[in-house]
Amino acid sequence: MENRNQGRRLKWLILLIPTLTIGLWEYVRHAFLLPYLSMDLGNFLAPFIVLAVTLTVVRSLFSRLEQSQRELQREKGANAALEERERLARELHDGISQSLFLLAVKLDQLDELKVEGPVKSLADGLRETVRVMHEDVRQAIANLRQPPSPAAAAWVVPLRELLGETAGITEARADFNWSIPDGSLSDKEKVELHACVREALMNVRKHAKATQVFVIGEKDDFGGFRCAVEDDGIGFACDPLDAPGRFGLRMVRDRAKGIGWAFLAERRGNRTVVELSKRGGGAQ
Repeated sequence: MENRNQGRRLKWLILLIPTLTIGLWEYVRHAFLLPYLSMDLGNFLAPFIVLAVTLTVVRSLFSRLEQSQRELQREKGANAALEERERLARELHDGISQSLFLLAVKLDQLDELKVEGPVKSLADGLRETVRVMHEDVRQAIANLRQPPSPAAAAWVVPLRELLGETAGITEARADFNWSIPDGSLSDKEKVELHACVREALMNVRKHAKATQVFVIGEKDDFGGFRCAVEDDGIGFACDPLDAPGRFGLRMVRDRAKGIGWAFLAERRGNRTVVELSKRGGGAQ
C-alpha cells in the first residue's frame, strides 16, 4: 500500500513540475527580469528551462517511480506466492494428510484381527511407510506455511535445521559447511536450492542408514557454486534415477535442470554424493 501511494504522488509530481516551472519562470520574468530581458529572449529561454528541470528533477522522479513500481511488483509477486503456498498447504492437509490418516486407521483395524505371518509383516511395513509419508506431508505443510526467508543470510538457517532434523532421526553425525555468498544467488535460486537440499536430506533419512551426513556449499572462483549432500550410508543398489518408487532424486534433477544447474548423484569411495553446481560466468 505504501509503494502504491508513493507511486501516485510521484506521478502527480511528474505531471505538475513542468507546468509549475513555466508558471514560476513567467512570474519571475515579469516581476523582476522584464527591464533586463526582452519578451522574445524570455520566450526563447522558456523551453530550455523546462528541459533543464526535466533532465534533473523530473528524471530523478522517474527513476524513483520505476524503483517504486519494481518494489510493488515484487510485493505483489511475494503475496501471490504466499497465497499459492497457503492453498497448497490446505490441499495437502485436506487431501493427502487426511487420506493417510484414514489408511492408518484401516491398518489399526487390521491389527485387531490378530493376523499373523506374511500378512502381519506386510501390515507392519505399510504402517511404517504411512508413518514416514505422514511425516513428510506434515513437514511439507509446515514449510509451505512458513517459507524460508530469502532475505540476507537468514535463508541458510533452515538448511542447517533440516540437517539437524535428519541427523536427529537417523542418529547420524551432522556436518554443515557453507560458504556460498548470499549475494551470489537470486531469490529464485535460494528457493530452488533449499528445495533440492531438503529433498536430498529426505532421501538420506528414508534410505541411507548413514552414520554421517554432510551438507557442503562452496563458491568457485568464477561466481558459481557447488552444493552437495553427502552421507556414508548404504549407497545405491542400482541407478537411483531409475529405481521404482524413488521420486526424490528425480525431482532434484528436474529442478536443477529447470534452473540451469548441473546435477550429479554417485558413489565416491565410502560416500554417496548428491551434487548441484552452477557454472560461473568467468569459467572457461
